[in-house]
Amino acid sequence: MKNTMKLALSAMFIAVMLVLGYIESMFSLGPVPGIKVGLANGVLLLSLYWLGISNSIVLMLGKVLLSGFLFGNPMAMQYSLAGGVLSMAGMIFAVHVLKGVSPVGAGILGGVLHNVGQVALAMIVLETLSLLYYMAILVVVGAAMGAITGMVSKTLMRLLPYERRAALGMDQEKTRAEQGLEQQAK
Repeated sequence: MKNTMKLALSAMFIAVMLVLGYIESMFSLGPVPGIKVGLANGVLLLSLYWLGISNSIVLMLGKVLLSGFLFGNPMAMQYSLAGGVLSMAGMIFAVHVLKGVSPVGAGILGGVLHNVGQVALAMIVLETLSLLYYMAILVVVGAAMGAITGMVSKTLMRLLPYERRAALGMDQEKTRAEQGLEQQAK
């Protein structure tokens, strides 16, 4: 993929993550605070497939910083960074090291690890282990929400360029549109 295309796609991904994060911050999904679908995590998952590891890490860091400055505060940035780093590490491991994990499985792992990272930081900052009960709830919720974001990402995978699909062992056949473009190029 050309650098200009990567830059444009990266800018689009970060804009989508910011919009989704803002929308999610406007409502709560239950009686337990902090429960969100995590659709921005699904965008990062797509980025891992489309743009690779280094661009995805930069996007995660950019999303954390921009979201913190636009919608949060320095403490929110710390929690977001803790969850984002652990989530990204897990999804990188699932997608690029194990290579057989579906986007749904990677989404579940990312959702769970995001919550684990945030609660672990809270336990360190507050110097208490009493938040373990909260982590238990958020692990289950993270798995459910991660499955949702993984399914959305899996649905969008059909738009992944052939070269990336083939490199990841996802699909060895080109779509009709890709075959048509290939014929036009000859």
